[in-house]
Amino acid sequence: MAGKRTGKNAGKSVHRKKNRNLGVFFMVLVIVLVSGGAAMLGYAAMTGKKAPEVPPVVVDFAGLGQQGSPSHGESAEKPEDTTVSETTDEPAVPEQTEPTAEEQMAAENERLYNEAVQKGEKVYLVNCMDSERVTFAFAGDILLDDEYAMMFHYRTRGSDINDTFSADLLERMRSADVFMLNNEFPFSKRGTPTEGKTFTFRADPANVELYELLGVDIVSLANNHAYDHGEEALLDTFTTLEEAEIPYVGAGRNIDEARKPVYFIANGIKIAVVSATQIERNAVPDTREATATSAGVLRCMDPAALLEVIAEAKANSDFVILYIHWGTESQAETDWLQDKQAPVYAQAGVDLIIGDHPHCLQKLDSESGVPVVYSLGNYWFNSKTQNTCLVEVGIRKEGMEYFRFVPCIQENCRTRHLEGTEKAEALNYMRGLSPGVTIDDEGYVTFG
Repeated sequence: MAGKRTGKNAGKSVHRKKNRNLGVFFMVLVIVLVSGGAAMLGYAAMTGKKAPEVPPVVVDFAGLGQQGSPSHGESAEKPEDTTVSETTDEPAVPEQTEPTAEEQMAAENERLYNEAVQKGEKVYLVNCMDSERVTFAFAGDILLDDEYAMMFHYRTRGSDINDTFSADLLERMRSADVFMLNNEFPFSKRGTPTEGKTFTFRADPANVELYELLGVDIVSLANNHAYDHGEEALLDTFTTLEEAEIPYVGAGRNIDEARKPVYFIANGIKIAVVSATQIERNAVPDTREATATSAGVLRCMDPAALLEVIAEAKANSDFVILYIHWGTESQAETDWLQDKQAPVYAQAGVDLIIGDHPHCLQKLDSESGVPVVYSLGNYWFNSKTQNTCLVEVGIRKEGMEYFRFVPCIQENCRTRHLEGTEKAEALNYMRGLSPGVTIDDEGYVTFG
């Protein structure tokens, strides 16, 4: 898949030249001797006289052969750069050329990658579509449980991804250097549904193939459905994603794993992604927090642990993205804890905050100069008809280059990109929610 994660860079081939000077010299020498001898014999035969003396050829292996006596009193000059080794099977030193900009960038990416590996970080190299920037795309909640509407309709329609997402939207997801969404369920066939919970999800591990079709590069597991079928199902989720080579963040087999940022290296830039959930908001949540000895998610109703993760990511990267599960379901207005925590995370050093969980769109804003998407909304999650989005961001070494809100709609268990009047209406709706920013007609956002 173009522009997606890659392993370590392949080695570069070096073209070498072979030294053939010595062979050429002997060939010339033979021609000279034979030609000279033939000329002298001809002269004697025609004139009956002794042929004039010809200065002898002195074979100097240190100098590749020189004429013996210089004529007309001129001093002989030793030919320059003609020395060869007496051993003919020694390879010549390859020509030295300056590395190209592409080779220099590959070397820098490799250096950053190796440095991160030595630190024990979760790190991935990315081949970018453009050498000037790294492009990220973000979407909200997705559900791949066959017992619910989205996968049921996907199957009954022939399991055709092109009938499920519009062509231009598929192209946007696949062409992003890194595409991230919220994995709002466990991948497993094991476990027991959480007792008393209204909705408990679980997807067949084989359904992870849809992520390949969509071009997904990383998912967040920091949500209130990752633990719906207990620790066994969550452990299966890790295995499923690892086998599919899809990084995940915000959960782990223990608290150390759950706290680990995921790093992407591209174009000489190191970008960190961290994730946590503050849902459910009670002392004993159904979605268990990871411990030293048990699997779970990273929680942030108390932001202390997440702030430590952000500090680590900031110290080890050029750009930090926080993908956070927060807010109140089906509420377009932000709630008290979102409003309280957004400034805290912005001041802690994150460069972009992406929120989800409310299952509807919320405002775009900024805190201390940091762009905040309070809720991406449902992306492909239930049978409701509602506006949603894809958020596209370009990142350079100097920081964020652009931010684009791409209006979409989830309807009839499909998701498509909006155009024309529908697009204009969706952008106007977001302008009404987001008085602190400017959104142009193509969805590009200027943060105040």
